[in-house]
Amino acid sequence: MRIAVIDRDLCTREKCGYVCEKVCPVNRMGKECVVTEEEGRYPVISEQLCIGCGICVKKCPMSCISIINLKEEIGSPLYQYGVNAFRIHGMPLPKDGVTGLVGKNGIGKTTSLRILTKQLRPNFGSTKRKKISDEDLMAKFTMEQRRYWEALGSTAKASYKPQNVEQIRGVFDGTAAELLRKFDEGRKDEVIGKFQLEKILGRKLSQLSGGEMQKLAIAVAYMKNADIYFFDEPTNYLDIAERMKIAVLLKEFGEKKKVMLAEHDLAILDYASDYVYLFWGDENVYGVVSNVKNVRGGINEYLSGFLKDENIKFREREIVFSRFSEGERKKPPKFSYSPMKKAYNGFALSCDGGDVREGEIVGIVGRNALGKSTFVKMLAGVEKPDEGEGGQFKVSYKPQYIKAEEGVTVEQLLSAKDLNASVLNECRRRLDVNRLLLKELDELSGGELQRVAITLALSREADIYLLDEPSAFLDIEQRLNLGDLLRAIFSDSGKSAFVVDHDVVFVDAIASRLVVFDGEQSSRGHASAPLKKRDGMNAFLKLVDVSMRRDKDSNRPRINKPGSVLDREQKESGSYYYGEN
Repeated sequence: MRIAVIDRDLCTREKCGYVCEKVCPVNRMGKECVVTEEEGRYPVISEQLCIGCGICVKKCPMSCISIINLKEEIGSPLYQYGVNAFRIHGMPLPKDGVTGLVGKNGIGKTTSLRILTKQLRPNFGSTKRKKISDEDLMAKFTMEQRRYWEALGSTAKASYKPQNVEQIRGVFDGTAAELLRKFDEGRKDEVIGKFQLEKILGRKLSQLSGGEMQKLAIAVAYMKNADIYFFDEPTNYLDIAERMKIAVLLKEFGEKKKVMLAEHDLAILDYASDYVYLFWGDENVYGVVSNVKNVRGGINEYLSGFLKDENIKFREREIVFSRFSEGERKKPPKFSYSPMKKAYNGFALSCDGGDVREGEIVGIVGRNALGKSTFVKMLAGVEKPDEGEGGQFKVSYKPQYIKAEEGVTVEQLLSAKDLNASVLNECRRRLDVNRLLLKELDELSGGELQRVAITLALSREADIYLLDEPSAFLDIEQRLNLGDLLRAIFSDSGKSAFVVDHDVVFVDAIASRLVVFDGEQSSRGHASAPLKKRDGMNAFLKLVDVSMRRDKDSNRPRINKPGSVLDREQKESGSYYYGEN
């Protein structure tokens, strides 16, 4: 069983003359394995005639062809986007409680949710434009799939929170209150209180921050009277306290309704879910859905890269968590900064002075709207403090929000002469940027643009590197790969970094010390000096009222259920943090 996929965003006759047609050995024997489609715009690869030699993959100057050999046991696709395009094998189904979807980006999770909400109709790999008939659809479904499909829309109703909440701004120009009224089915007042939306009700959607827009989108989906609720990446833009609140609400909601959740914050997904489906395959080529699994065992199988029931190894290496957190470095301070203050628009920020050590990564944690990005900008020299100095050092800064230049390719961006070649090559390899080189920046997805921005920031020559929310839009594997990369770069080079992030698992994996922010959101914020890891994490988790433990088998961080015996014991002892120094 062979899959051939062509990335049509990259494929162009002008640059290569469709060299794939010329080098294909099947073509040279007189058969039509690679031919230009009737419209003459793109080549088409016959998966039946392809022998899997890989010559077209190696010779393609645009690096836009993927040829994959699959086991026949996987079966035919449930849905395929077109000829030589992405396809998904298997169909996750909602269970009683909360069902989580685990997998990297571009592997079919959103496609599955769109199928389950009937935005997409299964075509079982047929690339013909004719819609598959109801009779054929029912004949190809399993009994369980058939029952679900027949019930949805007749006896069962679905509610869906899309992955990209920016789409909502594009189709609705009113206020938050007007959007809630538009979809109200009797629960508007309840969700306004539950999601703390009172302050944004009178504001237009165009005026909302990413986090405010995310909470509003979740609230709209949550308040509908449905039987099954789908939430696609609900924690993007949210801080740890908001993420935990959403996780608790969804967990409680799952006791009354069926909920399906696609999420990349491993600790939140683990806490909220009762069951999981694991997605594996090749990014933007194909995806396969596993059998349903209990949440703890399923996530541990995903980290191991081996599906026990299916007897399938889908990743070469196991994702390993150390029993011990990244420890404090004992080297002397390399750079220091004085106490600083900054006030504007009714907000006041105060920062204790501190230092950073050679080869150290300092994590910056705290709720949204407390001044973390302003603190980083003052260190970077982008913002000037009203009092104090950010320090005398050369910085490389990756901002929270990344603007993509039009008409500039990734390769052109990364061809600057002042970049460190060895770091650049390492980042390109480990962050999988090489496959993006010929794409233009404004065509990249959020996760792709994030990886390019991180690569650029880390490759610049600087004394201190400032990364603001580098894990945003990255999937589980990309976040853990980034953590490995950061530790390797800064340990080997002796340079230092400050990293702002809301993923506690990611921060724990990379940081030696922590700067903790507290205060009153949108009013005043205060940044501590860098604290010892245990002290900083305990202070931070106490502020957000969360305790954590390690999984006994994989050592991965897990959130304790609020009010559980372990949660109470850890909080009473003051040990909110599971880490060890």
